[in-house]
Order: sequence, then C-alpha cells, then structure tokens
Amino acid sequence: MTDSDTLDDLLGERRHLMNLAFRMLGSWNDAEDVAQQTYVRWYQLDELERAAIERPRAWLTTVASRICLNILDSARVRRERYVGEWLPEPVPTDAAGGRVPAVDPLDRVALDESVSMALLVVLESLTPAERVAFVLHEVFAMPFGEIAEIVGRSPAATRQLAASARRHIREERSQPADMEEHERLVSAFGAACENGDLAALIEILDPQVVTVSDGGGRVSAARRPVVGADNVARLLLGILAKATPGLTIEPREVNGQAGFAVVEEGQVTGVVSLGTSGEWIRNIWIVLNPDKLRAWNADGGQE
Repeated sequence: MTDSDTLDDLLGERRHLMNLAFRMLGSWNDAEDVAQQTYVRWYQLDELERAAIERPRAWLTTVASRICLNILDSARVRRERYVGEWLPEPVPTDAAGGRVPAVDPLDRVALDESVSMALLVVLESLTPAERVAFVLHEVFAMPFGEIAEIVGRSPAATRQLAASARRHIREERSQPADMEEHERLVSAFGAACENGDLAALIEILDPQVVTVSDGGGRVSAARRPVVGADNVARLLLGILAKATPGLTIEPREVNGQAGFAVVEEGQVTGVVSLGTSGEWIRNIWIVLNPDKLRAWNADGGQE
C-alpha cells in the first residue's frame, strides 16, 4: 500500500468520525472540530509510531472518543454560561427547497434513530462516561473492553455504564410514534399553524406538551420551557401572527425525521423538531441560535 493509499483511507474515515462525534456531542460544529483534532494527532506521530498502528480506524475512533469525553466533561460549565435553554444542533438530512446545505454530502450524518432530536435531548442528561459508553457500544458496536480503555474504567464497570444509560433513556423517553403517525402529526401541526387554528393545534398536542426554544442569547427566544397544550398553542400562533410577511415555514427533514425550517429572505433562521408518541405531539424543540444553523445555509448562516 502506498502513502497515497494510506492517506486516502485515513481521509475516508472523516464521515465515521463526524457521525461518532455528533452523537456524542449533539453539535455538528464540535464534531467538525473533533475530526480535525483527531487528524492533527495522527500527523503528530512519527513514521515508526504510525507504522506500529495495525488498525488506523480503531486508533482514530479511540482518539476521537477521548476528545469527545474531554469536551463533555467541560460542557457542564459551558452550559451554565449559556443564555437560555440549550438544545442539540439540528442537521438537515434532505436537500429540499432548492438550497444546498453547508454540510458536505460526504459528511452527512448517517441516518438512524440515534440521531433523532428526541434521543439526543435525552443523551444530554447522561454523565459523560455514560454517553460515550452508550454511543460506542449501542450505535457503533464497540466491545466493552475497548470502551473501558477510553473511559478509564474496568470492562465490568463500563458495561454498567452502558446499562445505566439504557435504563435512563427508557425512563426519560416515551415510546416514539412510528414514522407514518409521526408524519401525520407533523402535517397536522403545520396545517394548524398555517391556518392559525387554535383548536386544531390543541387537539394534536399532549396536554402536558413541552416546548423548548434555543436562541443562545443571539436572538429572541423563550428562556424557559413552556408547558401545556393551551399555553404552547397560544405561544406558537402568537409568534406566527407577529411574523414578518416574508417568513415561511417549510417542511424539511430534521435529523432524519419530518420537521420544519423557518425561512426568511432565503435564510433558514429557525428549525422545528417534534417529539411524538402515541397520537400526541409531546415535545417541540425550536432552534433559533444562528450558530447552530450554519449547516442549513449554503453561506454558513448569518452572523
């Protein structure tokens, strides 16, 4: 194998590293940084050190996971300084609307349930070690012995971390609606919002529905969750009633599921994801922070 072949193989792992880091961090921007840092560490090795690595993909995965663990350990402090509620970054998983997302197609997130906004939100409540163990084992099928070296625990303790994560996820997350029911609820939600139909909107919302908005202090957004079908419906319709004439709400695929993009003058300024279960919409996540919407705009988003 030539040096060129080795380089091509290494660069071919970028998508894997991005998918891994996004699930661990819930941030596309941070995932890009992790992939970059991982390659930097590879090229900091000398030739003998690189030659001694039998499985470069496994080495890259281990290094990226350790970087993610360090970021997660420091994230709590950063979140305490964050203005308002913090949500994972939504990622576009379609190419609707005739716009080309800033995300390189080769870096597009691989689609499965592990990238849904509903699961990413619950993953935020895990400890850093639990999240890393869960993602590596449940999503990427890494053996507990290898994960143990990353999180600095014994294999038995690492197995317990993953079990604790699974248990927490079961307790905190409702059984999601199937795809057909989810799309029906999303469509009904869009129609009710477009028509300003308060009764129709309340009808599809869980009585204890929770709406969380993330503006990051960059744009106006509710600083606290809004709870209850009547409160949420009136909030949403009130916002839409005050919207500028050029604003449109477009159906888009968000993290592999039907959702919406808020578009103003050709720029995506908000992304709406819905958490559904049974016959209800139980969660509404609205990301407005422009720093988290760069992947939705071909020019990287507004400043």
